[in-house]
Amino acid sequence: MKTPADLVVHLLDSCGDSQYGSEAVSQGEHALQCALLARQKGYASHLVAACLLHDIGHLLHDLPEDAPERGIDDVHEDRGAAWLESRFLPEVVEPVRLHVAAKRYLCAVEADYFSLLSPPSVLSLELQGGPMSIAEIETFRANPHHQ
Repeated sequence: MKTPADLVVHLLDSCGDSQYGSEAVSQGEHALQCALLARQKGYASHLVAACLLHDIGHLLHDLPEDAPERGIDDVHEDRGAAWLESRFLPEVVEPVRLHVAAKRYLCAVEADYFSLLSPPSVLSLELQGGPMSIAEIETFRANPHHQ
């Protein structure tokens, strides 16, 4: 029986070379970059794992690579969290589930955050609902996993 780590490695080996949207990196490179940055910043191991896996949902669908340009949100955060739930602890799964909401939150509450987004990330933000409303901010802050 394959372990969760085996399944992740298999998924990254088989799909990780796919382009990360219209960014200049592959899905696998993006995952490794995020995990490396988290490790360099001294984050706990469960957060390093969540950083590695945060976009795994992009590898779990059969939508065309230009789905965002077609106005399609792949809801990768939900798809990824659902796939991870039976394989990892909540402290790994919940950051994956919430990372899109976190981007929407940061765009709403931090003045300069939006300016840091790449054009493809701006497009995905629009598809994901844009910056949060005041009511959404309050709901997000009430989630025990939001920080």
